[in-house]
Amino acid sequence: MPLAGLDIVVIAFVVLVVLVLFAGIKTVPQGFRYTVERFGRYTRTLEPGLNLIIPFIDRIGAKMNVMEQVLDVPTQEVITKDNASCAADAVAFYQVLNAAEAAYQVSNLESAILNLTMTNIRSVMGSMDLDELLSNREAINDKLLHVVDEAVGPWGIKVTRVEIKDIQPPKDLVDAMARQMKAEREKRAQVLEAEGARNAQILRAEGAKQSAILQAEGQREAAFRDAEARERLAEAEAKATRMVSEAIAAGDVQAINYFVAQKYTEAMASIGTASNSKIVLMPMEASSLIGSLGGIGAIAREVFGDGGNSPSPVRQTTPRTVPTRNPFDTGRQDG
Repeated sequence: MPLAGLDIVVIAFVVLVVLVLFAGIKTVPQGFRYTVERFGRYTRTLEPGLNLIIPFIDRIGAKMNVMEQVLDVPTQEVITKDNASCAADAVAFYQVLNAAEAAYQVSNLESAILNLTMTNIRSVMGSMDLDELLSNREAINDKLLHVVDEAVGPWGIKVTRVEIKDIQPPKDLVDAMARQMKAEREKRAQVLEAEGARNAQILRAEGAKQSAILQAEGQREAAFRDAEARERLAEAEAKATRMVSEAIAAGDVQAINYFVAQKYTEAMASIGTASNSKIVLMPMEASSLIGSLGGIGAIAREVFGDGGNSPSPVRQTTPRTVPTRNPFDTGRQDG
């Protein structure tokens, strides 16, 4: 059945409504921001999700990525403060905070950030000496981050990090630095070795000092004890002599015999133990020594007692003369 004019109008209206809906409904993915332009002029920014715009009047201007992005800075030559040439490359991380400013304040945003970073790398590294440049990489990163972030602030950009990846000095400078480092380490080793030898000598001297002190104290203690022993021995000798003297004064003849026998035996022991004599030829009266020993026994009995019995009287004996023979007289014989 042919369509009537009213049906055609309804169908056209439905199609127009569908087209208007498709033109006015916009879906923004997560991590992006869309700018809306009305007759070429910025009006607002669409957030992630489902958004409505006026069809055929508003249109999508710029689609900005607001996630953190990485920008690789290529290698470039840098002249340091002490006129040393070196190559350096870096990497920068940035994030779009304001989609409208990033879209309409600068053209070709990535190229602008790249050139700004390269320029500041040459400026910051060129103000340092080579040694400072190689040893203070953290300070270089901090300076670059501060300078670049401040410069891109009006663009709605936040630079989160700027990292120097590699610094390559010329080969001759690397060799010179290696020789310098070797010399420094050898110097440090010699200093440490000298300090160790000095400390060892000090410790040895301290040990010798303590040993001498202890040895002197030991000798002093030994001398003190030796003197004390001699003093006690002298006291004992004096006491013995006093007792003998008292016995002699009391008329005890045995005390005299004891005293003489003691000195006699001590003298014989000294002569017999002398190291410079091998044979001793001397006359010795055996009966006198035996009589002296008898006197010693009598004194001991008087001192310690003999069980209540009175001491037996000592028999006086007349010493018997023993004829001696002349060893050189071989022609005569006794009758």
